[in-house]
Amino acid sequence: MPPHATPLVLLLVLLLTTATTTTSFNITKILSHHPEFSTFNDYLTKTHLANEINHRDTITVLALDNSAMSSLLSKHFNLPTLRNVLSLHVLVDYYGTKKLHQITDGTTTAASMFQSSGDADGNSGYVNITDLHGGKVGFAPADVDGLHSYFVKSLVEMPYNISVIQISQVLDSAEAEAPMPEPSSINLTSVLAGKGCKEFSGLLTSSGALKTFQDNIDSGLTVFCVGDNAVKSFLPKYKNLTAGNKTALLLYHGVPVYNSMGMLKSNNGVMNTLATDGANKYDFTVQNDGESVTLKTKVVTAKITGTLVDKDPLSVYKLDKFLLPREIFKPSKVIDDASAPTPDAESPSGDVADGPDESDDDVADSTSKKHKNDARKINQGGLFSMGLALGFGVLAFL
Repeated sequence: MPPHATPLVLLLVLLLTTATTTTSFNITKILSHHPEFSTFNDYLTKTHLANEINHRDTITVLALDNSAMSSLLSKHFNLPTLRNVLSLHVLVDYYGTKKLHQITDGTTTAASMFQSSGDADGNSGYVNITDLHGGKVGFAPADVDGLHSYFVKSLVEMPYNISVIQISQVLDSAEAEAPMPEPSSINLTSVLAGKGCKEFSGLLTSSGALKTFQDNIDSGLTVFCVGDNAVKSFLPKYKNLTAGNKTALLLYHGVPVYNSMGMLKSNNGVMNTLATDGANKYDFTVQNDGESVTLKTKVVTAKITGTLVDKDPLSVYKLDKFLLPREIFKPSKVIDDASAPTPDAESPSGDVADGPDESDDDVADSTSKKHKNDARKINQGGLFSMGLALGFGVLAFL
């Protein structure tokens, strides 16, 4: 091989290795191969923790078998409280068998998803891990004295992405077990009105769309509310819409799935909404650039400027302007040529309004920085194609 070709070959190997590496996993499928953990698996899904786990780059799940789960369920906690308890069993770092037995100084403290939820006070969301005599490894909440649960076995290890290990019993924590309100008791209008979206809340109430939003909270809901200043600026256009299109526009600002900020950043792509109805797609595209998240329709691009609530099953984010669906509004003329919309779509009711003034702005509190290590997936198809192209080029060169 000519000496000058060596760097190219090394670069090719690096690109192909990167392109073919994947960090995706599915905790539900992993545990489905272990029936003795079926109850634990079921409640990870019911509490929506499974979805959160699957969107992490690095995670350790302290799995409880059916017997340990039976003991936990005998306490008759409601679902939000069970979520807190189980989230204490999900560590946001990787701990495989080898690492557990090579802990520096014999003990360490790891953060859990309960800590990142915002419901854990002090150090109650951390878990102490101690390498003990005779090959044992003990676990306990950091705010509890003594070790009461121990490493049993490893179920799955995918260094350094996910480790699923069995521990002997539930990590008891008074903080995690504190009673949580039922999702249905959440008053959405109060949440919106108290945090800069009072005008938007009023529109939901007057249009009758509020009931649809409220009815979806229990099963998971993401709301994109519009800040007060932006609502006031848009009101003249809103008042010109038919009653049906007013409702559709507001429902367009709700997604019938809970999405944390980390999930929005890692799940770039098209999202359906509460307004989606068969051929009337009423969808938009989520995009992010670092910590900034935008929602793009065929008419306008809105930016998330703040987080009002991010607690499963409900997340509420503030926007700097209304999301305008092409099913109701004409594509705006001010959109850059690079993102020019396709030909106008007819509104189902024939009520088509012009796009908004792009200067509408209502900057709120900075977006929550929670879940900084949430998954940011590599565009593997592009890298793989680039790697193959480079490979053929190197071969031809040689």
